[in-house]
Amino acid sequence: MSDSDDEDIPQLSSHALAALQEFYAEQKQQSDPGRDDKYNIGIIEENWQLSQFWYSQDTALRLATEAVAAAGERGRIACVSAPSVYQKLRALHREDISVYIFEYDKRFAIYGEEYIFYDYNNPLDLPEKIATHSFDIVIADPPYLSKECLRKTSETIKYLTQGKILLCTGAVMEEEAAKLLGVKMCKFIPKHTRTLGNEFRCYVNYDSGLDREI
Repeated sequence: MSDSDDEDIPQLSSHALAALQEFYAEQKQQSDPGRDDKYNIGIIEENWQLSQFWYSQDTALRLATEAVAAAGERGRIACVSAPSVYQKLRALHREDISVYIFEYDKRFAIYGEEYIFYDYNNPLDLPEKIATHSFDIVIADPPYLSKECLRKTSETIKYLTQGKILLCTGAVMEEEAAKLLGVKMCKFIPKHTRTLGNEFRCYVNYDSGLDREI
């Protein structure tokens, strides 16, 4: 190859090369996040096709703190279609609680044995190790604002919980949620990292700290 041939090969500018290296680093981190980053909200990006919208840091922390208080000492918490709450719970480094993430998106399988594949269309298709009424509290965020999705997710919730339920869904589902799960709307208003088109609320069936603040 002649020198002139070398000159014809396109060269990346230093800026473009740096951007490319940053891109590859981000891709590597998402496929194999380090231990310290593993539970960061956003380490796994939202997939809008799966109707994924992550909570803000403040909301995830508030819900995680509420779940720990409701579960009690050495409590068991189930996060159904609520991965950012699971991530925040684990980021708190509370080794005295047991937490499982029930999620359709298999990218969350990075969480090992705490990940349970879950499809709301088959609400009771769960592994044998998940016993009925084995969680002190269930936090659930049905992926779609439809009566069918809420009804099927409710089957899962009632199977898992010993009693306490923390449901996060649209304000338009208030009546249906009360009918299916006996929950009431809280004063606390959850926020997401992105602005949603529908008003979003929390619902509980127990005396909750979420109902003592606006």
